[in-house]
Amino acid sequence: MKNKIIIGSRGSKLALKYAQDAKDKILENSNFKSDDILIKEISTQGDQFQNKRLSDVGGKGLFSSNIEKELLKKEIDIAVHALKDMPTMETNGLITNTFLKRNDPREILITSNEKKLKELKKNPIIGTSSFRREFQIKKIRSDANCQLIRGNVETRIKKLNDGLYDGIILAYAGLKSLKLEKKITQFFSTSEIVPCAGQGIVALQCRHDDDYIHSILKKINHLNTYQVVQAERSVLKILEGDCETAVGVHAKIDNNNLILEAELFSLDGSKRFYEKKTASLENAKVIGEEVGKKLKDKSNNSYKK
Repeated sequence: MKNKIIIGSRGSKLALKYAQDAKDKILENSNFKSDDILIKEISTQGDQFQNKRLSDVGGKGLFSSNIEKELLKKEIDIAVHALKDMPTMETNGLITNTFLKRNDPREILITSNEKKLKELKKNPIIGTSSFRREFQIKKIRSDANCQLIRGNVETRIKKLNDGLYDGIILAYAGLKSLKLEKKITQFFSTSEIVPCAGQGIVALQCRHDDDYIHSILKKINHLNTYQVVQAERSVLKILEGDCETAVGVHAKIDNNNLILEAELFSLDGSKRFYEKKTASLENAKVIGEEVGKKLKDKSNNSYKK
């Protein structure tokens, strides 16, 4: 048994909350004491570029690559990530096979005047850094003027309060973890706005050959969350998209069945391709692959540059 386990995390309040959740789960399922598990804050490039789209400065890996480097150098033993921020392809030498129980994956709206999206003035300015969200919002409000917003949850709320936007779209999971639910104006069901793959899921990554850490993580892996991840991430792998790809993917479990819903937009958002499939849970990965292939065929690669 190692004397200490070091968990690596981004330094935002939300990321550190997720790292603490991971630590608590390990403590619950092992003989470790709290002092045996340390959380190390790691600065990421995604946190450093606050005024540009991720796609303009290197893509999703900006939030995970610095943490992964520390993992590969054995400076940390476990990396904690928001799954939605991770590239689809695994980094050589690492494995992401453990997931905490999924938080609520829905999207929410916060407005400065507590009006819902359909009640806002004409041409409302909506803050989002995601092409997916932009196109989904425009399905509901075609006159919405979507403008880039970056930064952590608190920074985005401050920008809204400063009058830079009429509303901002965020993931409910983050607001809930930070106990900021009172600020929410409107919830969207996962069918109204299909979330991005992995939304609300905390992923734990370790070195591929670290059997000791594997044995610890295996005890805290949430099986149903693992199953929906297999389905959702399989869609992304088939599409071979990047962080500019406007795609929403959401899987849920109903008894022993998995229901997978996905929508994909063309590059300019003018075309929407939708697919929904139900199959048995043990075929989670296959369902994802099938849905991904159907979307790819329907879209005729119009979602790619």
